Amino acid sequence: MKIALSTMGTFHAFDLARELHTSQSLAAIFTGYPRFKLKTRQLPPQLIRTFPWIHTPYMAFKRKDALGASVVRAWEHLDRTTFDRHVVHNLPDCDVFVGMSGSALHSGQAAKRRGARYVCDRGSSHIRVQDRLLREEADRWGLAFDGIDPRVIEREEAEYSESDCITVPSSFSLESFVQRGVPRQKMRLLPYGVNLDLFKPHGQPMPGRFDVLYVGGMNLNKGIPYLLQAYRAFQHPRKSLSMAGTPSPDFIAKMKRHGLWDDSIRVMGHVPQTELTSLMSRSHAMVLASVQEGLALVQAQALASGCVVIGTENTGARDLFNEGQEGFIVPIRDPAAITARLQQLADAPLLRAEMSRSAVVRVQSAGGWRDYGVKAQAIYRELMA
Repeated sequence: MKIALSTMGTFHAFDLARELHTSQSLAAIFTGYPRFKLKTRQLPPQLIRTFPWIHTPYMAFKRKDALGASVVRAWEHLDRTTFDRHVVHNLPDCDVFVGMSGSALHSGQAAKRRGARYVCDRGSSHIRVQDRLLREEADRWGLAFDGIDPRVIEREEAEYSESDCITVPSSFSLESFVQRGVPRQKMRLLPYGVNLDLFKPHGQPMPGRFDVLYVGGMNLNKGIPYLLQAYRAFQHPRKSLSMAGTPSPDFIAKMKRHGLWDDSIRVMGHVPQTELTSLMSRSHAMVLASVQEGLALVQAQALASGCVVIGTENTGARDLFNEGQEGFIVPIRDPAAITARLQQLADAPLLRAEMSRSAVVRVQSAGGWRDYGVKAQAIYRELMA
């Protein structure tokens, strides 16, 4: 069985590619990333097909807001469509083609014409559910959001229709598709793995403190206003909130206007994964208040590092841990529920320590990327049969 992969970036596709190569099943992986950024991906160069001419400048350009929404959308549309055409013209012989949603419509169709199975790999909720939730958040907080580009929605829904199956990483994502009328039998649940060689306990949280961690970008998906509300209400004499990930000055300014931002919050910027696992291990809890995600990888990384996770129903948390045992699962847009769980952990240090130990055991028993690759290949074999 030979499998070809297509992804605009890297995401989880390169972890899958590595596992497929180990089993001698990888035909090629296509990406919009430049080759020099892929040297650490543990794949033979001849299996990596790069088309960086539009995607790399787009990622490198820091002042997209100065271009205007219409120009940015046109650039993104050109990026997706030209990458898709590149894959069409260079697609190797394969039994299964796995295309990341949004940039694989024509390449998926081309693979089917050659007799291969086409798998649409969607890393989030159904595109229309995502659009609705993000519009609601923008309205709630007065943030600028024009909605997802209608061309993107059209392409995504065409991919859903054309594909032989759709893989999603969480039950929340799967149910969003079923709610939008996609047949359940077309859906496959495939939760992401985690690098267990890297993410493991590195130290302990400091006694007498309560350090809260957030990892991710500052955008509408992430539910940051609810985290800020919860943290403000949480009572502890030596509490802290650290935010790791690319900061957004505009987002911070907006939160200040809402009276939610405390200047004592530690904005760390990008933290390399080799340092992130130590940061997670030394935090008492990580909060992810997202209103929609496919499955937030940082949750599995935090659990593997011994950090108790408080995640919403829409983060894929239920596919990673048990409520009340390794972490807590709360409704979206419910800061009071987050506050209550933070308070519970702070007031019961022995409970937090026990949940931390259980988190490590849970993630290790679930397996890492190797198990993800095994499950993916089982899905592909089922399609071929």
